[in-house]
Amino acid sequence: MSPLWLLRMVRWARRPPSRRRVLLVLAVVGASLALVAVERVAGWPEALTVDGFGRAGRP
Repeated sequence: MSPLWLLRMVRWARRPPSRRRVLLVLAVVGASLALVAVERVAGWPEALTVDGFGRAGRP
């Protein structure tokens, strides 16, 4: 572990993030997990799938 990470941990331990920031991070993680769950259940839409054509030409 680099000394920079140790300094970050010391700073975080001395002055932890506010309750509002913690809730914001948890909300973002929750929204991300919800999107992953919806994608797994409903599947990936065909309109958003890449065709695969590139410089090599058609497959």
